[in-house]
This record gives sequence, structure tokens and C-alpha cells, in this order.
Amino acid sequence: MLQDTRSIRFYQNLTDDLVELWQRGYRFDDLRLYLDGYLAALRHANILEPYLIHRLEEEVTRYIHDPSNFVLPEPEPDYYEY
Repeated sequence: MLQDTRSIRFYQNLTDDLVELWQRGYRFDDLRLYLDGYLAALRHANILEPYLIHRLEEEVTRYIHDPSNFVLPEPEPDYYEY
């Protein structure tokens, strides 16, 4: 579980981006490449401690492997159709 506020912010941004990429048609391999690049950039910039980046990677990997995170919502029926 993430407890550091900066790593939580990175988690939220990253998962939002992954869902957006999924909706654009990218799939697991592409999402994993995006995640790897994102984490490499965090490591290179020394923004977070290495152990926090590792925890972030574990949490986002768990997020990617949960298919319920990428289910598109069903459109609501239009009851006012004429």
C-alpha cells in the first residue's frame, strides 16, 4: 500500500493514463512499455526514493493485471427517445 503523498500522486496519474491508453486501443504489452518508461524516468530524475518507486511498480502492475480496471462502462439507455 502506498502511503507517501508523492507516490500516491504518481500512482493516480499513471493509472489514469493507462486507462486512457486502453480506451484508445493500446493493450497489455503497450501499457507495460509505458509503465517501464514512466518508472525509468522517475528513477533517472531521482524524484522518489528507489524503494518507493519499487512499491509504485508493484501497485501499478497489480492494477494492470486486474481486468475490472479496464472495463468500459455500459452506456445508459436513453429513456427519452422519440
